[in-house]
Amino acid sequence: MSENPQVKSILEHIETRERELADQAEQLRTSVEELTRQLGELDAESENLRITRKTLLALPMPPPAAKPERPGIPDHPAYQQILTALTDAGRPMRARDLCQALDLPILPKNTEGIRSKLKRLASRGILVETEPGLFARPEA
Repeated sequence: MSENPQVKSILEHIETRERELADQAEQLRTSVEELTRQLGELDAESENLRITRKTLLALPMPPPAAKPERPGIPDHPAYQQILTALTDAGRPMRARDLCQALDLPILPKNTEGIRSKLKRLASRGILVETEPGLFARPEA
């Protein structure tokens, strides 16, 4: 090496800078390897999704599911009269309102009988109870 102090200082600076650059290059190589690994994972997952989509689109469509059978309306004519009155009114009704619509006297035995029938129709899914005591035809 040169005995000149200025040249020696410059050479030391160059060596220091070379070490710094080598360290930075190694860090970047490590980062590139990690990013390459992550990119490979993303590409593999993307390919799996593409294959899944392709497979699902190739499957034949299943036939539409049959609608579950709703229980029938009880045989007593009062049930049909209640349903007709609700349909004619076009709005939810209470047992008392139905007694009036069916020209029944507003007596506890009549309102409780109608309420019982309304509850039975609601339990079978023929009517819905929109709020306690208020019954309506389900919207189709």
